[in-house]
Formats: sequence, structure tokens, C-alpha cells
Amino acid sequence: MITGRGLIAESLKSIDSENFLFFASGVSNSLETKTSEFEREHTLLKNSMAEHPEKKIVYFSTLSIHDQSKKDSLYVLHKLKIERFIQNNTDNYLILRIGNIVGKGGNPNTLFNFLKSKIESGSSFSLHNKARRLFIDIDDISGFLKKNGQLKNQIVNVAFPDYYDLKTVVEAIQQKTGKKAAYQEIEFGDFYHVPFCENITDHFKGIAAEDYLQNLIKKYI
Repeated sequence: MITGRGLIAESLKSIDSENFLFFASGVSNSLETKTSEFEREHTLLKNSMAEHPEKKIVYFSTLSIHDQSKKDSLYVLHKLKIERFIQNNTDNYLILRIGNIVGKGGNPNTLFNFLKSKIESGSSFSLHNKARRLFIDIDDISGFLKKNGQLKNQIVNVAFPDYYDLKTVVEAIQQKTGKKAAYQEIEFGDFYHVPFCENITDHFKGIAAEDYLQNLIKKYI
């Protein structure tokens, strides 16, 4: 059973099962500040869990929880609250903390979509040259769950386990689109360490970081 209609929800259709409650109807904007949006998700989650207590719940959280610069943001605090609620109210769950998703469509504010849009339109933007980010192909979320849906009562960090600097990503998009990016480099940015379990490293075993990025570029640009 899938709750939601966004990019993640669509990607899960191939593995939909009556044994699972895939809750993919959360707040997608990490800059959201409306309390009503957070309450809407929490209420829907509580009702869904109450209506389907026999199902294993799979919840999609965020790797931003590891980012100390965002520890006080309403979005991160909300995700932590939801994680705790699930842990305290069911004994059959799997929480996935997801990295920067790359897919067709979806939230225009995701990092990959932002860079692609700026480059394709020729709009100028600032590039934080010290920043490093973790990406995940939307198809790898369902692929990981297909192999590892048996994991129980765990929180798993889900992303390709190599950090990309933004300039490398921009250069790859430029090469694919044939358009020159109009950006100004800023001595700013950082990255946060994320531990990855063996299930994730096994899922991506044998894939080089450059190859993974090039595959994202080919699929989604």
C-alpha cells in the first residue's frame, strides 16, 4: 500500500505490496515553515498506521538530520519527531533517510533540478565551492527496498556512498546540455559525515562515483 502521489510514491509502484505501508506523503520542501503542513503529515501518518496496524510501515525521512547547520530547522525537527513517533508506536517499521533525489520531475527545488534549471535557462547562480553532497537515483530507492525490505526496526541512510563537489556536477551537466553555466564561486559550504550500513555499500558495490554521476546525467537530462 502506497500513501502519496509524488516522485517517491510513483517510483514504488513496481514493488507495492499489501504487507507494507509505504508512507510517501510527507512535507517535501525542506524550507517549509507552515505548521499546518507538518501537522497534516503527522495526522495522516497516525491515521494510516491506526487503519493498517498489520502492515510494516516504511517511512521516508532525510539525510539532512545529520547536517548540524540544519539541526534547528523546522523541517529537520519535524522529521525527527515523526521518526520517534513511528519508533514508539509500532514494532514493525523501516525508516529510510534519503539523500538528494534525482529523477524525472519532482520537486523543482532539489539540488540537481536547481542546477539543471539554472544551466539550461542560462540564469546566474552562486556555487558553494566547499560543499559536498550525496545523491540517489530515484530508481535506487525501490531497488534497495526490493532487496532489503526485510530489514526491521532500523533507520538506514540511503544514498550513493560518495560525496560529490558541486563543480563536478555542474561540469557534467554543462557537457550534457552543451550550455555554459553562469555561476560565481563562493568560498562557502561544507558537508556532513553520513555512516552507511553494509546493505547500502553492497547495493552499490562495484559502481564508480564518476559512472554513477554520468548515469544520472544520461537518464535525467
